[in-house]
Amino acid sequence: MQEQVFPDAGRRLPAHKTDTVRVLHVHAGNIYGGVETMLLTQVRSRSLCPDLENVFALSFGGRFSEESSAGEASVHWLGPVRIREPLSIHRARRKLRDLLRRESFDVVLTHSCWSQAIFGETVRAEGMPLGFYLHAPVNGRHWLERWARRSLPNFALCNSHFTAATLPQFYPNVPFEIVYCPVSAPEASYSELDVKHTRSQLQTPANATVVIQVGRLEKLKGHGLHLEALSLLKDLPDWVCWQVGGAQLPQEHKYLEELKRRATTLGIADRMRFIDQQSDVRRLMAAADIYCQPNTSPDSFGITFVEALHAQLPVVTTSIGGALEIIDESCGLLVRPNDARAVAKALKLLIQDRSLRRKLGAAGPNRARSLCDVGSQMLRYKNCFLRVLNDRDKKPGENPHTA
Repeated sequence: MQEQVFPDAGRRLPAHKTDTVRVLHVHAGNIYGGVETMLLTQVRSRSLCPDLENVFALSFGGRFSEESSAGEASVHWLGPVRIREPLSIHRARRKLRDLLRRESFDVVLTHSCWSQAIFGETVRAEGMPLGFYLHAPVNGRHWLERWARRSLPNFALCNSHFTAATLPQFYPNVPFEIVYCPVSAPEASYSELDVKHTRSQLQTPANATVVIQVGRLEKLKGHGLHLEALSLLKDLPDWVCWQVGGAQLPQEHKYLEELKRRATTLGIADRMRFIDQQSDVRRLMAAADIYCQPNTSPDSFGITFVEALHAQLPVVTTSIGGALEIIDESCGLLVRPNDARAVAKALKLLIQDRSLRRKLGAAGPNRARSLCDVGSQMLRYKNCFLRVLNDRDKKPGENPHTA
């Protein structure tokens, strides 16, 4: 078969010969959140798209690397990188270069401005198709974004229309695809006895209406607004709130302590349960009644919203960002941003109206599957990569296409 040549690289690569695509994900690996959940879903669901193989090159170990290895994914170590230590950057780049020369990959994906800034040019120098996965909105002004812009990718993936709308400010004219995150349905069903046991573990009465929020301790996810809304419902009996997601970074520890103090000041500390990061979030959602995450700034997508839909929980959130692409009137209540009274009104309605909770919750699984079916989304990834490989004789940034 005739060979194809990347116009920006000196090394010749054979044309893609099969439909199997081997993707190397270059990632920090020290944080566990939505990005890591999305990647692990693909690892655990490889049987749904066996022609797509995901391999990881990580700088730091932790929960993500452990669960990736447990899922039988290949994990390669680049070594810890610290921006203030140029030698650590040089060593990690050398390890990535050696890996790209030692093993065969079809596409390389970076998953943050950090990894794109540090490793993008190394990938380009080796003649590999380079993709940038945009997981959050950008404006191109932050110093790390300006550094990452020096490495022009061949293509970009975006996790929502909201996120994609910001890409031109960062990489003008770069081809991109919008692919919603694959989110798996619960593999296990939970009995009434399981629910009772979970609630007992969390000192929650069996007859309480449980409002749950799950996710990273980031202020934009509206934890403070959620507490303020709940404080307006102090006189409403029999509700308890589970805030799920332990602190991972120093600023998150500080934020968690602020939230606990705020709950005490608002007089609702006895009805709050602050729960550390959990590996079995589905078990907690199965024992809850309402999902509430009143984002105060636009979030890029919201995997936990989709998980809540799978768990048949009605969702309360603010009408901004990626949430607008997930939640509609069939499965939840959208309220005005930064309006504690509006959040409280929606929560009160659902707490008091069990039939409405059940109606909205029942529509959740179909909504989740229509957006984020794992097999369908993994096939979209694979087809996107195949298009990139078929077009790889074009220069980065030429002939953009969107989805």
